[in-house]
Amino acid sequence: MKALAEQIGDLDGVNIYGRVVGVRGLMVEIAGPIHAMSVGARIVVETGGSRTIPCEVIGFTGNNAMVMPFAGLEGVRRGCRAVIANSAAQVRPCQAWLGRVVNALGEPIDGKGPLPQGPAPMAFRNSPPPAHSRRRVGAPLDLGVRALNTFLTCCRGQRMGIFAGSGVGKSVLLSMLARNVDAAVSVIGLIGERGREVQEFLQDDLGEEGLARSVVVIATSDEPALMRRQAAYLTLSIAEYFRDDDKDVLCLMDSVTRFAMAQREIGLSAGEPPTAKGYTPTVFTELPKLLERAGPGLGEGTISGIFTVLVDGDDHNEPVADAVRGILDGHIVMQRSIAERGRYPAINVLKSVSRTMPRSCDPAYLPVIKRARQVMATYADMEELIRLGAYRPGSSAEVDEAVRLHEPLEEFLRQGKDEATSLSSGYAQLDQILKSVETER
Repeated sequence: MKALAEQIGDLDGVNIYGRVVGVRGLMVEIAGPIHAMSVGARIVVETGGSRTIPCEVIGFTGNNAMVMPFAGLEGVRRGCRAVIANSAAQVRPCQAWLGRVVNALGEPIDGKGPLPQGPAPMAFRNSPPPAHSRRRVGAPLDLGVRALNTFLTCCRGQRMGIFAGSGVGKSVLLSMLARNVDAAVSVIGLIGERGREVQEFLQDDLGEEGLARSVVVIATSDEPALMRRQAAYLTLSIAEYFRDDDKDVLCLMDSVTRFAMAQREIGLSAGEPPTAKGYTPTVFTELPKLLERAGPGLGEGTISGIFTVLVDGDDHNEPVADAVRGILDGHIVMQRSIAERGRYPAINVLKSVSRTMPRSCDPAYLPVIKRARQVMATYADMEELIRLGAYRPGSSAEVDEAVRLHEPLEEFLRQGKDEATSLSSGYAQLDQILKSVETER
């Protein structure tokens, strides 16, 4: 009843509206009471009949407002009414949203009926908690993936990026994290996802058990840029609701690159100058505003963020990847050459880093992890010579040890989609591998 009373209070008896005077590409130009419009305000364009198109004000030109639609512009004509919405851009999540699938506007798309509304509104574009007030990252977080748990141990409230090209296994790794992570709630944002893969992810990768403790936000690649950007904002808003309820939340987003591409479309349509690879300045302004919302809150709740970055042409130094890497608390690099030889997840441990290591790692196993990294680094340095047969066994004790440990370590890093390994078990298995080779020697 409280939520209903607040929604009724948002209603206004007076409708203020303007008129459509032009359409330029993705932009709609509206003349009318400029004083009643502000950047970010909602406008509803009436096309006639029962169809309406929600829009958002993104700028002004002369005496007119420039708005961008959340849907296609079919049916829009000069003179259409554009009603200014009285309510703010916000959503009202609650516990009953668990197990549901919604679009970028927070509307249900899973055919399970209407969504109950929570008592407290959450703004789509919240500000991050004040830096001087938010808590530090918490205890180590069990992700259920051996390679991450041991070599890239994460803490509750940490933000990590998964950097990979297309077809290297990012989505499968995300599904493993969603099912196996030790968190109360998962909020999953599929931004610019292929429509064909949505049902596969929900039914095969996430499954009924994973979906039961998750909220999934979907904006497919064919939806307007504003919907794709909005889906990212909504994902963080829902995660913030559960965090403020003192829960440990895992926020998965696939992918930040498609959010940046959507923002680039919006910026170019608004007349912003293109910079690196066509990305507009607002892209690099919005990225930290979005990603900084994840992390510890002011109370006991946390948002542990895992964000995928689709690197363009396998170039890990392209503008979006470079910007995101500087914002997050670590990066997980997935390499195509590893996937091509059939080892999944295709994580390159040597190129990946968790910025909470070594503090987040079990101190008893820290020497084991350091030694395993040294062994893998030695093998990587000599790999070409070993594969060509140019290295003679016995020339170096360190290289000989790396050769003996290579296959056991590769098998340790290989993990099936339905397999889960705890933090303690991963450390123990790695220790056993190193000790077994010492025994043979």
